[in-house]
Amino acid sequence: MTIAVIDYGMGNLHSVAKALEHVTQERVVITRDARRILGATRLVLPGQGAIRDCMGELERTELRGLVDELLAQQSKPLLGICLGQQMLFEYSEENGGTECLGFMKGQVRRFPTAMRDPHGQRLKVPHMGWNQLQLHQDHALWRGIHHDEHFYFLHSYYVAASDDANVFGTIDYGDIKAHIATGRDATFAVQFHPEKSARAGLKLLENFVYWAP
Repeated sequence: MTIAVIDYGMGNLHSVAKALEHVTQERVVITRDARRILGATRLVLPGQGAIRDCMGELERTELRGLVDELLAQQSKPLLGICLGQQMLFEYSEENGGTECLGFMKGQVRRFPTAMRDPHGQRLKVPHMGWNQLQLHQDHALWRGIHHDEHFYFLHSYYVAASDDANVFGTIDYGDIKAHIATGRDATFAVQFHPEKSARAGLKLLENFVYWAP
């Protein structure tokens, strides 16, 4: 088995690869070679920075068509991380509006700047640090992960999925319920950084390695 971390120039590639190597003896490669990606048994689509840059780099590296094809086929498990979750939806408000891959229906919206917590304290944007996962529905990747488990986040935009069937986990930030774990068929994606989320993050990556959708 080979796990391919798709390298289109955007994302915390080496940290993700090291975390995967920590939970499996299987081969983990960082690659933008189409043959190696197609030959892998599992795929990871990372991302960080600005969504327009991510979409632009997918086009520049000529990986956009390949990713579209893999999403359409759903022939092997794929894990999206951070912007790798956001780009799976139709549209992002970032950069004045950016068209995304449209694999799942929904939009990516910006957190309002005037949000407050239940004690009246102003909340910062970006949302940065630890927050508690709320399990929305069961999934194989939640095995050994509990409701209210903490994961690490760094984002100013959040997914608002149109179809509740695609939502597997949420967080509350101010009065926003963000869809931070979403999926369809053999694809699962999270807004948080599992590679920075200690035991719970490593457990999710381990579950991905052994997931048989």
